[in-house]
This record gives sequence, C-alpha cells and structure tokens, in this order.
Amino acid sequence: MTVKKIEWRSIFVSCYRPEYPESQPKKVCVKQTSFQRISLSDLSNPSSTLSEDLSISLAGSNLHIFTLAELKVITQNFASSNFLGEGGFGPVHKGFIDDKLRPGLKAQPVAVKLLDLDGSQGHREWLTEVLFLGQLRHPHLVKLIGYSCEEEHRVLVYEYMPRGSLENQLFRRYSVSLPWSARMKIALGAAKGLAFLHEAEKPVIYRDFKASNILLDSDYAPKLSDFGLAKDGPEGDDTHVSTRVMGTHGYAAPEYIMTGHLTAMSDVYSFGVVLLEILTGRRSVDKSRPNREQNLVDWARPMLNDARKLSRFMDPRLEGQYSETGARKAAALAYQCLSHRPKHRPAMSTVVKTLEPLKDFDDIPIGPFVYMVPAENDLHKEDVVKDQYQTQRESKKSSHKKENGHHHRNHNHHGNGHRHQQRSSPKSPNSHSETDLPQKCGNGYGMQSPVGHMGSRAA
Repeated sequence: MTVKKIEWRSIFVSCYRPEYPESQPKKVCVKQTSFQRISLSDLSNPSSTLSEDLSISLAGSNLHIFTLAELKVITQNFASSNFLGEGGFGPVHKGFIDDKLRPGLKAQPVAVKLLDLDGSQGHREWLTEVLFLGQLRHPHLVKLIGYSCEEEHRVLVYEYMPRGSLENQLFRRYSVSLPWSARMKIALGAAKGLAFLHEAEKPVIYRDFKASNILLDSDYAPKLSDFGLAKDGPEGDDTHVSTRVMGTHGYAAPEYIMTGHLTAMSDVYSFGVVLLEILTGRRSVDKSRPNREQNLVDWARPMLNDARKLSRFMDPRLEGQYSETGARKAAALAYQCLSHRPKHRPAMSTVVKTLEPLKDFDDIPIGPFVYMVPAENDLHKEDVVKDQYQTQRESKKSSHKKENGHHHRNHNHHGNGHRHQQRSSPKSPNSHSETDLPQKCGNGYGMQSPVGHMGSRAA
C-alpha cells in the first residue's frame, strides 16, 4: 500500500503564501468516509497538494473556523480587561460566544490564544496544536473549539478553564493551599490524560508536561493543554523519536536532554516531577532557595523511599492535613517515575492504577487547633479572672520566700514559664486573629468541604 504525504500548504491554502510560483498546481479534494487521524509525519512533502483546506483534512473533528471579526466580538476587541495571561505562544484573552454567533455552537465562555509573531513559538506549533487537539478528544484534554487563520494571524479558541493552571494553584502567593483530596484528583486526572495519549492508535508523546500546562475546571478536574511541542511516538520497530531537545528546564528527562531520543518514558519522568511538585509545594527549579535545594528532583529524590523522612518534604502549607499512607505511596510512585533508567519507569497506565485508590484514603488527621477570639464581654471577664489569679499567685510567692529560698527559686522558674504562656495573647503575630479565619477555612476554596465537593465529579 502506498502512503501519500500531505503537504503543510495543502491544508492551509488560505494561510500559506508560496515563496515561488507552482508550475502545475493541483487541486484535489480529499473525501474521508471514516475519520483517520492525520499526524505530523504526513506533512513532510513540500511539492504536492492533496487537500485544499484544513476543514476537509479534519473532517469529523467538529472544529469551527472563526473570522478575526468574530473573535473581536467574542473578546470585546481583545480588551485588556479580558486578558488572562501570556506564554511562549502569545497572549490569552477570555471571551464569550453568544448562541447567535454560529448555528450549532452553544453559548459558552472561551479562552482565545493569539500567536505572538515575535514570540518563541510560531506557525509550526500552532499547526501542531490544531492537528492534535482538533482530532483527539478525552475528558482530560482541553477542548479546542476552533481556530482562525487570516493573513498572518494565527488564533486558537479553547473551552474556558475557570481555575486556571495547576502552577497558579500550587505556587500563587497569598492564596489558600490546595487540599490533599484536590491534589490527588489532579494527579490522577493528568495521568489519565497522558495514558490516553500514549495508548492511542497513533501514540503521542506530549513532550512538555508541566504544572503550567495542566488547566483546572470549576471542580478541579485537570485537562492537558498546549500541544505545540507534542510529537507522534515511534512506530513499528523504532524505539524512540530523534528530535531537537525542546521543553522546559526542570521537567525534561535527562536521557532526552543528553541524546535527543524521545520516548513515552520521557513523559513519565516529567509526570514524576509534577507529582513531586504536588507533594512538596515546591517548583521544579527555584533559584531563590539554597543551592542544594534549587533543583527539586535532586533535593527530594533521596528522601522519597524513606517513610521516616515524609514530613521533611511534604508541603508545609498542607499543615499536616494529608493521608500519610497515600503520601507514602505517591512518593514511592514519584521515585519510580524519576528513575535515571527509562526502562525502570512505570507506564502511564500503571501510574493510573497506582493513583486510583489514593484519592479515597481517609486517614487524614483532624484539623489543627484554631484559637477563637473571645467577644468583648468575655475578654472583660477573662481580665478579672487573670487579676484574681495574679493576686493569689503573688501571695503564694511571698509565703514561699519566707519558708524556703531554694523552693522559691524552683517555683519562680516555673512561674516565669507560666507568665510566658499568658503573654500569648490574641494579638500575637503567631496566633490566628478573627480576620485570619476565613482565609484559613475550607470555604475559601469555593466548595462546601474539601472532600465531599471535590469528589462530586468523577475524575
């Protein structure tokens, strides 16, 4: 059977300007009776034209092709008030699709990503994302709704993910920490997304698995996004894909960095790094820490298989509110994923099976003691009691002085410690004030309870 290659320009006639005139332009319309995924390896022949439009090549993908004018309406002309952030691809704006905009397209909030022509990524990454997310559908992959390609403009339109990225949720300052149940739900969902890619009919290597590429919906269900660096996995007897070393420092597998040999186990290593971030609350690389702690894997890996050292690396923002059994199993799994030998790392399907029961572990200790500030009347009564107690105490001290000097010194030592306890008042910087309580309580997560609400939607 002859395998024909589809040329890049063939699926982007309206987006591609030829550098030289074609002597005999061909115009062949490919009709697909059954959907078969197009891979990037099919886009290598620069001399033939097999399809006149991307929409025909991606028949059955249900992608919408937006005009730039429509996108300006959706984003209110890319208003700064709708700006969500910016990455290597370009700026991202929130928008809203009206149900009258396009027949068959329901009203919904969206995220619109506009390619920055001066940025680190370009047309190839944009095309890669359209091809992968346009054809792959899974509950833990972000949904690509459509794209726009007018002149030099390259735009992608996704479903809107209200909780932002895992990176923001884990490392954002002055925010409530993610509870243990949410962290395990995110780890499991992200693992399912990677397992789906690795086990597809045409396997996909994600290549840029990191906390900032894991987006969260309102129920903290994770979805993988940003497929610009994804690659088709090895086929047949091939053991790896040779490619340029690309990705993010701190997440890339060491053998991939050294050789450029990309395999599914490269993704497994990256997953191990993210799982370590989820457990520790630390970034994969943090230059603000002491030298020996700047690289998370180097610092934490020696402790992962030692149950006695669990508390040394667990995120202190959890305040001990995690399943010790689950944390030990998750740490052991991270240790396996981070093995220096790729063959010793587990497949993502095995990772999913290991994580599945961890979300149900309930050996989480009761919440920490919280000091409740008394009412004003109670404070007055407390002062009266303290005055009475102080008078009695001074009287006892005086009598002890007369009886035995040595006994006085021992009692005075005890009294100083007791006075130290008294000085711990509600105004102490280490105690919780009344205004601190809402920030420390579970209601700050937008849920009724960390376990009940988080488990209301299947991962």
